[in-house]
Amino acid sequence: MPQYRIIYFNKLESTNKYALDNILQLDDKTIIRARTQTNGYGRFKRKWISDDYDNLYFSIVLKPSENLDNTLPLPNLTQYMSVIIAELIEKYGLTPEIKWPNDVKINRKKVSGILSETSIRGNKLNGIVIGVGINLNTKRDVLSKIDQPATSISLELKKETDPDIFLRSLLNAFFDEYDTFMEKGFNLIKERYTSKCTFLGKEILIKNFDKEQRATAAQINNDGSLLIDDKGHKSVVLVGDILC
Repeated sequence: MPQYRIIYFNKLESTNKYALDNILQLDDKTIIRARTQTNGYGRFKRKWISDDYDNLYFSIVLKPSENLDNTLPLPNLTQYMSVIIAELIEKYGLTPEIKWPNDVKINRKKVSGILSETSIRGNKLNGIVIGVGINLNTKRDVLSKIDQPATSISLELKKETDPDIFLRSLLNAFFDEYDTFMEKGFNLIKERYTSKCTFLGKEILIKNFDKEQRATAAQINNDGSLLIDDKGHKSVVLVGDILC
């Protein structure tokens, strides 16, 4: 069984913030878990509503190397996590999908968000923090406050999900393949990842910083980036958000 350590908190401002603030004192493969967050956030600093005790809010501290080694697949860690989450949800009898780069959805409604943040000092990598929020047992009234369609695993299953069992299963699966993923990179998961990208081959609206563009989602590249086709003009998207 993979070795890792979980530190529990009743309440934190943000598990990612705590992990980053204390990263020099935290060991590799330490998980910071909070029952609630007062200022949880996701990609682009979007607020993540996290005041429900029966959901999952946690961050994983990873210290693969002190050197800024460009051969490590650090940018793809959130995509790796999205595959692990989606495959675990499948074991509950549901059909998840991945919205590039790393949101997990069920029936086109968001159920999980993932955020990666890096701590660097000079040329030294202090560590990487992978923050995860999963709507396990979120009620409809809470979901209605979210600025996009969202759901929870309990609503889809019509029964509650045990957060402790789900988290242990997720962490075991994540660390089972973690070392292999760090060695082989995105190619290890490309087929599994792509199989859950139901938007491929369809027209999408993608936002890249302040620019919005309609194009066809052509393929996921070997580095995890997205290739889009705008009436025969192909371009690669490294950072962005699929709006629809």
